[in-house]
Amino acid sequence: MTDAAKPALRKAPDWGRRLVILVPALWLAVFFVVPCLIVLKISLSQTVIAQPPYVPVLDLAAGWPGLRDFAGGLSLDSYKMLGSDWIYLTSYLRSLAIAAMSTVILLAVGYPIAYGIARSPRRLQPVLIMAVFLPFLTAFLIRIYAWINILQREGLLNDTLLALGIVREPVVWLATDTAIIIGIVYSYLPFMVLPLYASLEKLDESLLEAAADLGAPRWKAFWLVTVPLSASGIVAGALLCFIPIAGEFVIPDLLGGSSALMIGQTLWTEFFQNKDWPVASAVAIALLLVLLAPILIYQHVQMRALEDR
Repeated sequence: MTDAAKPALRKAPDWGRRLVILVPALWLAVFFVVPCLIVLKISLSQTVIAQPPYVPVLDLAAGWPGLRDFAGGLSLDSYKMLGSDWIYLTSYLRSLAIAAMSTVILLAVGYPIAYGIARSPRRLQPVLIMAVFLPFLTAFLIRIYAWINILQREGLLNDTLLALGIVREPVVWLATDTAIIIGIVYSYLPFMVLPLYASLEKLDESLLEAAADLGAPRWKAFWLVTVPLSASGIVAGALLCFIPIAGEFVIPDLLGGSSALMIGQTLWTEFFQNKDWPVASAVAIALLLVLLAPILIYQHVQMRALEDR
């Protein structure tokens, strides 16, 4: 091979690497960044009875004067309303509280399932993973409506509790936070199990044997070896569950009550009932910033851990 051909071979992988990076970057720019910028612009607008229901509207044909008038019409009134109205603040806090509680329950339920699958024989693991996802091949709305039948006053859950003598009269489940959490845990369980299984499946069992040789009982080896080594799966599963749960709309709307709304319901109300697009967009942008915070913190911690190594 000549010396002239060697630089060409070195350049080829660089173009391939750039193309691999460029395709997902363009996808994110078109389907995430651009829509977010549009929503951000609407959140800085004013509500009017018109089509579209906000001003100012950017008119590129007007040139620089039109651009100047457009910039002058933007305001932070929608964000000021979010900070001054307890309805929005309560919705945010309620959503974050339910998301945090549901994530903790999902971790408590999902970790033993993922651990059991990871420690089962290799040939059975695909079958067990499929068993976790099998109920979710049914349409999402059908499964949530099924929970309405289960949780209603004369539903399967109350019939079972009455038959076992656990309760003396039917318990009110629907239109409560308990019903919302039950529906969320049921719906998001695979999103917790899968990353946990991915981290536990790669666990080196010789480390547990070494801990046993050093005199550590099983429970201590589990807390000191298994749990720390599966921390990446715990964080990934928690983020995969917490972020979408905080903005959940369907489950709270069907299983919860109307007395206390989550932020997803508030967002829907502002868009489709009140027709207040600027306030609804401000709610969405604020929620996005709140949910980006744990992701950025996690990335910062990961980068610091890599630098320390």
